[in-house]
Amino acid sequence: MSQTGSDTSHRDVANSDVAHYDVAIIGAGAAGLFASIWAARSAQAAGAPLRIVAFDGARRLGAKILVAGGGRCNVTHWRVDDSDYAGSTPTAIRTVLRRFGVEPTVQFFAELGVDLKREDTGKLFPVSDDAHSVLNALLAAARDAGVRLSNPNRVTSIAATSAGFRLTTNGNSPANPGMNDHASASSECIARRVILCTGGKALPKSGSDGAGLDMVRSLGHSVTEHLVPALVPLRLPAGHWITELSGLTVAAQLTLRSGTGKKLVSFTDSTLCTHFGISGPSVLNVSRYLLMEQFVDPGTRLELSWTPGIEVDAIDRALIDAKGRGVGTVLRAYLPERLMRAVCAASSVDPAATAQQLPREMRRALAQCVAGTPLPISGDRGFTFAEATAGGVPLAELRLQTMESRTVPGLYLAGEVCDVDGRIGGFNFQWAWASGYVAGLSAAQSLLPSAAV
Repeated sequence: MSQTGSDTSHRDVANSDVAHYDVAIIGAGAAGLFASIWAARSAQAAGAPLRIVAFDGARRLGAKILVAGGGRCNVTHWRVDDSDYAGSTPTAIRTVLRRFGVEPTVQFFAELGVDLKREDTGKLFPVSDDAHSVLNALLAAARDAGVRLSNPNRVTSIAATSAGFRLTTNGNSPANPGMNDHASASSECIARRVILCTGGKALPKSGSDGAGLDMVRSLGHSVTEHLVPALVPLRLPAGHWITELSGLTVAAQLTLRSGTGKKLVSFTDSTLCTHFGISGPSVLNVSRYLLMEQFVDPGTRLELSWTPGIEVDAIDRALIDAKGRGVGTVLRAYLPERLMRAVCAASSVDPAATAQQLPREMRRALAQCVAGTPLPISGDRGFTFAEATAGGVPLAELRLQTMESRTVPGLYLAGEVCDVDGRIGGFNFQWAWASGYVAGLSAAQSLLPSAAV
């Protein structure tokens, strides 16, 4: 019988309110949809279809997919390797990424009618420039494979049993298929295998509010000591001179240094000045490193260079060599007018003054403000505005060839719930595709006759 048939055929005869499934996916976002698709396809290919359900508490699925890339969905990047990620060890991340790389990702979506195009940044977007084409293709692929998509139906608890896992749900329950969509009732189901794809804490309105992390803790897993927003805009103190440049976008370099001045990481990309602080790709990329490092080294500091690749000494020398020209004239060769005037004002320097008219300390301070201004970060915009979560379940607690828990047999993890986060550019989606593929395939194959695997 088709998996999309009547739920009554899967009920426990001893308890008509309990539905039984072979594989239950908790969370139908990018990783969850991918896991469900490959679990169902694997079973079908073996000639042994399984009963597969994907639960999600959202009324409309795929919120993160739809907002990604400004509504265009940056599906992946043309080149992906472990150096694009942080969190668990590079070796562990690489092991999973190799199972489903960029080429099979492009082919997978092409087969669904979603062709991807490469932009100058290396990012791959659907040629439609519409995230709906990506989401609709995934939903159709899941349904075509026989996956039951159960939403809004939030899993509120999970417990391991001799029969697999007992899930408690609260919403449009599979055990109450006649319920009105606006109703809410608790029910239970049994699943032989569970794939946890609940995400981390980023974009909580999508349902990724940290509940999945509590769920996995309840099963005996650990979660990293610190969980912080990743790919998140950063705040500056109210009234900081950069906030007066709101709307200005330039290419800039963000460098994170330890309390001793050692360079930790650096990112150069488009940088946006805002009324609250700074944003843009360079800021989003450095954010997780800053927020995590502050727990270890309170002296960690962030510097911004408005002239990427040009050091403070080079700016200072340019000012000196300008002879009788005003410093404003010199800096116009490096900075747009509005930024030049703001930098001079922040350094208490008259743009018409020559370098020779400035005390050495003032001239050096101006050069520092141009090529290495310290940023007194006062905070971040939180998980509500973050694109990902830094932290999660360490990959060391999973069998990387299958993404199965080393602690709880039959439990698989994929996506952002794991301690893996990538830089901006489609890398977090590629992790979702790769980990979802491995988890879905493995969960299904663990239930198939050995000859069919």
